[in-house]
Amino acid sequence: MKQTGHEVRTGMKDRAILVSLVTDNMKKHEELVAYSLQELIQLAETAGVEVLETLTQNRERADTKWFIGKGKVEELKALIDEHEATTAIFDQELSGAQVRNLEEALDVKIIDRTQLILDIFAGRARTREGIVQVELAQLSYLLPRLSGHGKNLSRLGGGIGTRGPGESKLETDRRHIRGRIGELKAHLQEMVRHRTLHRERRRKTGVYQVALVGYTNSGKSTLLRQLTNADVYVQNELFATLDPTSRMLELPSGKEVVLTDTVGFIQNLPHDVVAAFRATLEEACEADFLLHVVDSSSPMREEQMRVVNEVLGDLGASGKPQAVLFNKIDLCTEQELQLLTTNLPHLRISAYEEKDQERVKLLIQETLMGDSRTFRIPADKGDIIALVYRVGDVAESGAEEDVLTFRVNINKDDYDKVQYLLSPYEVKEEKDKQDTQGE
Repeated sequence: MKQTGHEVRTGMKDRAILVSLVTDNMKKHEELVAYSLQELIQLAETAGVEVLETLTQNRERADTKWFIGKGKVEELKALIDEHEATTAIFDQELSGAQVRNLEEALDVKIIDRTQLILDIFAGRARTREGIVQVELAQLSYLLPRLSGHGKNLSRLGGGIGTRGPGESKLETDRRHIRGRIGELKAHLQEMVRHRTLHRERRRKTGVYQVALVGYTNSGKSTLLRQLTNADVYVQNELFATLDPTSRMLELPSGKEVVLTDTVGFIQNLPHDVVAAFRATLEEACEADFLLHVVDSSSPMREEQMRVVNEVLGDLGASGKPQAVLFNKIDLCTEQELQLLTTNLPHLRISAYEEKDQERVKLLIQETLMGDSRTFRIPADKGDIIALVYRVGDVAESGAEEDVLTFRVNINKDDYDKVQYLLSPYEVKEEKDKQDTQGE
């Protein structure tokens, strides 16, 4: 017997048939199509859905009315009745008209990939900023589709596709929703302003920022926790981390940097999500150094790396200094390890190995600290001495009467910013000598 709306409202699990359309253009990328469907299963399970069966349709192009074609809709209807499913989840984005037609024909809740991802985000958001971003993304997605969500909006109060903004907000008219979107954008702008002020404050104190970026479930949060002893949520599931988490990381030299975990990327990341989460993802844009964490055990490793680089490009962060961390090497075979190459600086690591954690810290230190320079500073110039410690990594120090000598590793960009203050005290001869020896 099919579940009633009352049964679902009282907390019973959504039971879904997953549907994927393979057009002629997609057939040349069969491996990606299969992976996308596998990922959809993971997304559904992450959202708390019981996946009953998958259905694939091959067509020259999407049907404008039924998406998968009238005949395949009838086949899907039979599957839904047979398994007593409550939901059909599509791997591609649907138009409002397609949702309406499918609802009327199938009499179940219709969800597409974008709505499913947004639903997971709604369940993951913890901070005020995360909650605002999710609501903005959901409303931006639903606004042009309101006419197609007639039954969805009145059908149920619980289950996937209804978290976040809530049923009452979604049933209001477009003008109210546009007004709400305006309010949320204003809130986000204020949050961005505060975040920018914090970043500027960190810059003035000479603190570097390092951002962990990568595909969802690549191990970024685990690495953050292992490196900084941070109390962060770690689970083997998609989008375990939604809100950015920043912690201080002490490098082997004793200098501290800010290490930030960011939301994981995914293929076909909805544009509404990228737009709404731009404030969070700006952490990657503003970082001094990006650590691209890769699940080296994934059979789709190369594709996942391509997706991350594509999103970084969309955000304007692709030109940032970057290193690749091939994580989870303990899950790889020897043959798989041989394939882990890139033209960027890279390390092969397991986030749980202490020696690998130290190698990551050294990589950060060597990348950010830069050239070695020597300064002789009068002991009474406390502000200049403090500046040296702030912008560089002091490797050696000594004293001769009233003059202090410092050998400092300092990043060229940072040195350029304070050169007018430090250049009078730099020992040029020694610097030139070191340069000659290095050639």
